[in-house]
Amino acid sequence: MTDKAPHPLKLFNSLTRQMEEFVPVHTGEARVYTCGPTVYNYQHIGNMRAYIFADLLGRTLSWKGYKLTHIINITDVGHLTSDADAGDDKMEKAAAQSGKSAWDIAKYYTDAYWLDIDRLNIRQPAKWAIATDHVEEMIAFAKSIADKHCYELASGLYFDVSTVPDYGRLAGAQSDDIEGRIDTVEGKRHPQDFAIWRKTPAGETRQMEWDSPWGKGAPGWHLECSQMSIKYLGERFDIHTGGIDHREIHHPNEIAQNQAHNCSEHSGANIWMHNNFLIDRAGKMSKSSGDFLRLQVLIDKGIHPLAYRLMCLQAHYRSELEFTWENLVAALTRLKRIVMGVERLLEKADGQTPAIDHPALLQLQDKFDAALSEDLNSSKCLPLLEELLTQKKLPADQRLALLTDMDSVLGLQLSSLTRKQLRVCPAGASIDENSIEAKLDQRQKAKSEKDFATADSIRDELTAKGVELMDGDPLRWDWHVEP
Repeated sequence: MTDKAPHPLKLFNSLTRQMEEFVPVHTGEARVYTCGPTVYNYQHIGNMRAYIFADLLGRTLSWKGYKLTHIINITDVGHLTSDADAGDDKMEKAAAQSGKSAWDIAKYYTDAYWLDIDRLNIRQPAKWAIATDHVEEMIAFAKSIADKHCYELASGLYFDVSTVPDYGRLAGAQSDDIEGRIDTVEGKRHPQDFAIWRKTPAGETRQMEWDSPWGKGAPGWHLECSQMSIKYLGERFDIHTGGIDHREIHHPNEIAQNQAHNCSEHSGANIWMHNNFLIDRAGKMSKSSGDFLRLQVLIDKGIHPLAYRLMCLQAHYRSELEFTWENLVAALTRLKRIVMGVERLLEKADGQTPAIDHPALLQLQDKFDAALSEDLNSSKCLPLLEELLTQKKLPADQRLALLTDMDSVLGLQLSSLTRKQLRVCPAGASIDENSIEAKLDQRQKAKSEKDFATADSIRDELTAKGVELMDGDPLRWDWHVEP
């Protein structure tokens, strides 16, 4: 904890269902594991909310002065078509449908995911842990727990959940509903038992399969995260994050494996954190619809990706967030106003980065820390940043220093983002920017010559093509974004 951040960081632990003060396992360090994507398709914007949340957490820990080690995995094998441990392997299914190799599909969609990570200004983790790079280690992990905790069936090696204490504790009240979401497999001792190694069915050959003591096959999805989190962060680390959909099955199964491997009742991570859903009442969030909302769809609409980041930050990560185009356009408008305020501040500041010692600014910084420290309440941080921009009588250089400090947590790139960059050309626009500028020059000339009929005609022509004119503004024009 630094002098600028004196409030103790309190986080909601899904395991205990209460707020807890963050006390690192290793003094001065913060070790975090985030469940990453399954790269059989593009990630929809609901998926990306989980990584904006994890990035906010990581940035907050860094801002608080901790040395951060953040691991995010890439699941390129093992995740079945149902999160309830049922169906075909998602990668194998995508390969069969596309005619491409599972390896090529994994690379293509991993690259697409990383592009979205960059577009949303999500910081790079210490390590991208690729599942297929760790299969031999996963086999060794499974071997180490097989005798005491597993049994073999024709379809694979299964984990007996009765061999560990408090299985399903993380799921809490939801645990009663889990049985109906789990695949029925003949021979399982308990409905909640899950596969940690899946054998390739007799007579089949899969693109992604490895030799193991239990026959050719592939690791289970749950095994991957246990093995990689322990490898890179240790048997006991600080925080494990993921979407709330992981809380009922995937993460309880991880915890069971961690307990078995570590010969301990401890869950592996001290704190388990889950972001809530992004709700799309239009029904296009899911990839199964075939027409799902991904970041590129927003960009094609003419919306800068950081407007979506801002939209997520406007809500607490544990709250459901409803997606509508109106809400997103409102977030874009808010971001434009913030950037305009920052541009005015940059004009007044002398480029120095002085210490912040003005009492009013120190008070703002303290409020910002207090909001962050109360379970990452970014929704309370944003008004404080906007309040900072209105304090025009306070020293500009100190205001800029505080704004930069705040944005190091919020990640909106406010020191470099310009209004012009926020002007994203919609897909299918019938006119390009050079032509717009030329038309505006013609209009300006017509107005100077008092040829108002021509000026109005040019305005109407541009308006019909989705261009909003802004007379008197140095930017001159912007794209009209329809909600």
